[in-house]
Formats: sequence, C-alpha cells, structure tokens
Amino acid sequence: MDQREKLYDEWLVARSQAGDAGALDELVRRWHPRLLRHARTLTGDREAASDVAQEAWMAMVRGLDRLDDPVAFPAWAFRIVHSKAIDWVRKQQRRRKRDQSLEELANAPPPSPRTDARDVALEAALDALAPDSRALLGLFYFEELSLAEIADVLGIPPGTVKSRLYHCRQHLRRLMEDSAP
Repeated sequence: MDQREKLYDEWLVARSQAGDAGALDELVRRWHPRLLRHARTLTGDREAASDVAQEAWMAMVRGLDRLDDPVAFPAWAFRIVHSKAIDWVRKQQRRRKRDQSLEELANAPPPSPRTDARDVALEAALDALAPDSRALLGLFYFEELSLAEIADVLGIPPGTVKSRLYHCRQHLRRLMEDSAP
C-alpha cells in the first residue's frame, strides 16, 4: 500500500469519525476484503470468516469514535478481526469437545486450481501450518503490516513477532523441503 492510499484511509477514518456515512461506506469497501481474508486465514471457513468479519465491522463502527489516531486504523481493525476469529475458533473447539462429534473444524482453504508444482507444494506447506502461524505470515507478507503493527494486532512485543516470524519461516522451509521430490 503506497503512502497516498494510507493517507486516503486515514482521511476516511477521520471523516467516518465525524459522522460521514459515505466515508464509512468507502472505508468498509476498501478494507473488508483484507479483513475477510485475515478472518478466513484464522477460521479456515468461508462462512465463518464472513460472520467474523461482519461481527468485527459492527464492533469497529461502534468503537470508531474511540480510535484516537486514524493512522492506527489498520492495526486496530486487524486486532479486532483477529480477536473475533480467535473467539470463533475457541467456541468451535469447545463445541467439538462437548459434542464429542467427528466433525472437525475446517482450517484450511480449499485447494486452488494451480498447476505449478512449487505453488502446490507451498500451498500444502501453508495448509500444514497452525492457523496462528498462517495468520502471522499473512499479516506480514500479504497485508504488508510492519512488525510493530503486527505486534499491536496480536498484543505482543515486536521482538516476539520477529522471533515467531523467523520460526514460522523455518517451519515452512522444513515443510517445503520434506515435500520436495
């Protein structure tokens, strides 16, 4: 995301805080796909991700006036989605234990129709990672958040983010090497 887009988002946040419904609609239009993708990474379920994102947006709209600095919107929004998605995952885990059912929580997106062997191997390796590891890699590589922003989203120190990111990369590398022919 370039500087102009960041400034535009900050302006949209400020206008939304001032009660401009059109600015809020534009903010939602611009940010919903990214937040939905993060929710799907954590839940592994398209419908659940949609519900999580919707619930997160309701919380964000209610709390937008309490956001002191529009610059903090990305980390704040991802933190809310992250929290709602983790709540959903925990609820599913409790339900599974209580019901003792054979249903498993779907935590991997459906395979895409890729033909490149390296892409398929990478996708399989990513699917083998824990949801929190996939989320961390997604925030860093796909959402291009800084270590400080990710630390804010996850509520942990930046050094811990850096360490976890290193370990996620190492684990991903091992998985890729193990799947190599």
